[in-house]
Formats: sequence, structure tokens, C-alpha cells
Amino acid sequence: MQGCSVARFSTIAQKYSRQRLTSLLASSLLTLSLSLLTQPASAQGGPAAGSEIVTVQASSAGNAVTLGGTVVAFRQVTLTAQIPGRVEFIAGQEGDSFKADDILVAIDDDDLLAKRRAAVAQFNNANSSISNAQVQYQRELWSPQDRSISQSGGMGIPNMFDQMFTQPFAQSFMPGDQGGDRYVDRTANLWGRGTQLTQARNQQLAAQSAIEEIDAKLRDARSFAPFDGVIIDKLVEEGDTVQPGQPLMVFSDLTYLQVQVDVPVRLMSGLKMGMLVPVRIDVGNVRVDARVAQIFPSADAVRHTVTVKFDLPINVPGGPGMYAEVMLPDVSAQAGEVPVIPDSAVLWRGSLPAVYVATEDERTELRLIRLGDYVSAHLVAVLSGLQVGERIYAVPPADGATSDWRQRSQ
Repeated sequence: MQGCSVARFSTIAQKYSRQRLTSLLASSLLTLSLSLLTQPASAQGGPAAGSEIVTVQASSAGNAVTLGGTVVAFRQVTLTAQIPGRVEFIAGQEGDSFKADDILVAIDDDDLLAKRRAAVAQFNNANSSISNAQVQYQRELWSPQDRSISQSGGMGIPNMFDQMFTQPFAQSFMPGDQGGDRYVDRTANLWGRGTQLTQARNQQLAAQSAIEEIDAKLRDARSFAPFDGVIIDKLVEEGDTVQPGQPLMVFSDLTYLQVQVDVPVRLMSGLKMGMLVPVRIDVGNVRVDARVAQIFPSADAVRHTVTVKFDLPINVPGGPGMYAEVMLPDVSAQAGEVPVIPDSAVLWRGSLPAVYVATEDERTELRLIRLGDYVSAHLVAVLSGLQVGERIYAVPPADGATSDWRQRSQ
């Protein structure tokens, strides 16, 4: 009986010890949590000592409108087939770079070469005809054939009797123009020889024109790079049969990029050539300032928008076809003073933005804010949570400072 009592007492003592230990641990954790909540944020991983503190500035900016656009190349061409045939050469793949005047696509030209050889033969024949016509004309000029006995039938008798029987009697023995006019006959013969010479020269010109036409088609069988650039899209493969007008390749100069946006007409009054506007590129959320480079002279009759192109800085990430957002001022909205801060000062926890505020009693306060639109490439407007003149840390810690988002009391 006494053994049972001792065992029961021991069990009760152990249970009481465990409860007391649990209570002590809970009390210690509560004390530690309270001490963490009452300490400044800088002691819990806030901005390190020496971090730059900036003053919240005011910006007189109207309401901004964000419009979606597309990144395009400054220069881009679509090479098309100019002659029918089979593709026998393609210089490279998408992304390959080439210099100006490099051959990009070649179409089979064996039939054109055969036609050119035939045209060259016709040209040579025309040259021979010209030479012969010139000789015949000179002979007629210096030795008229109407006076040559060799041009008549003749009867194999001396020259005097030959002319008596082969030429009209009046031309041989009667003076004047009786019986015919030798001058007219000579002029007609000269005219005929000159006509033969002219026809031979025309045949030469026709043959030369045929050669030039074939040479132009031979040049069209080769597609050359019009400038230094990159193949964006290859639309055919070697061995494909193409027809005139069929696209072969898209070639672009990616040294300079632009953003093309369809801007509503009501916003056009706030845009001027050369002005800078904030742009966000959908590649790593990059924000830059873009310059208004081109404003199209007419608006779309259906959508009532005007196409505007903005020049992006050199070496900006991205490429043609990517999405971009442009923040344009709306001059029709009433302008007002809004606080602006560097975007580097914004600390993100999920979808909630916050900043570290340097209070007057040298404490660090983590404060939730509501962001507006960008007013430049690196300055963003604050709709609520901050006042103009307050001091904030320009670069907050990368890992944040606390697990909650409650504003700390001063």
C-alpha cells in the first residue's frame, strides 16, 4: 500500500514539473516577443548605419495615363522574292548577325543564265549586222552600184556595148534627165543602205536591253542585307519553291529600339517632339525614360488614335515584339502637388509597398504606402502614407525588417 502511494506521488510530481516548465518557456517567449516589438526596427534588421536618408520631394504633375505598346526595331525590312524559283541558299538562322551587302537568300538562276547567253548571241549578231551595213553604205557612197556593170546581167561583151544594152538608151547617149535620173537612183540606193544600218543598230539596242533585263533579274535572285542587322524571322527553307512577292525573311537593326503606342487623340496635346516620358519594359520590370521620336500625321479613323514612336536608350534589355507600358501626362486632368520618392526606397512584401521612415527621435519606422504612377524613370508618386518633407531611407534592406506590417508608435 505504501509502495502504491509513493509511485502515485512521484507521477504527480513529474506532471507538475512538466507543466511548470511549459509555463516558464511560454513566459520567456512572450517576454522576448514583447521586447522585439518595442525595439526600433533598425535593431531588427532595418537599414544599416550609414544608409542614405533622403527627403520626400513634391512634384507638380497631373494625372498620368498608362498605355500599352510594343517594342519595335528602328529599322526593319521584310525581304520578298522578286522572281520565281527554288531557294538554294539561306545565310543563317534567327539571331545571326550580318553586315550590310551580305547575301541573305539566293534563288536558283540557271534559266536566267541560259537566257542571258542567248541574248549575248543576239547582241553579237547585231554587231556583225552593223559592221556589214556600214561597209555596204560606204561602198554605195563611193562606188554607186547603179553605175556598176556587175550589177546588171551583161552579155560578156566590152564595157561600152554592155552599157548600151543593159542601161536605158536615153541614159547612155541623151543628155539631161531624159530616160531617168541617176541622182534619184543613187539617193534611193543610199537610203536603202542607211536603213539597213539603222535596223542593225536597233537590233543591237534590243539585244542590249534584253541583257540588262536579265541582269536585273539575276540581281533580284540574290537578297542582300540593306544594313547591319540580325535575322528576326526566317520564313522559308532551302529547297522551297517561291513566287514573286512571297516573304523570305525579316531583317532588323537592333542597335536602336523604339516603343510604338497608339495614343488616344485627347492625350496628344500633352506630347511634344523630344520630350521624355517614363517607360516600363516587360523584361525584369525595367524602367527607363524614352524620348518622343515620331508622331504620325494622321489619326486612325476607327479607333481615333495616333501612332507615336518613342526612342529607347541604347543597350536597353528586350527586343522587337515585347510588351511595354508608357506613362503619358493627361493635361485635361487637374494638376496637383504629390510626394515623389526614388523607386529604390520602396520595400516590397508580396504586393504591399512600404518604406523606412527616419523619425525625428532617430528611430526607424516601417510604414505602408500607396504608390501612384512613375513621374520619371526612377521617381514614383506616393498617393498616401507619406508627406512632403519627411525623411526616408533611399535603400532599404533586401530582406525586410519584421514579419508584421503594423506602424510602430513613436
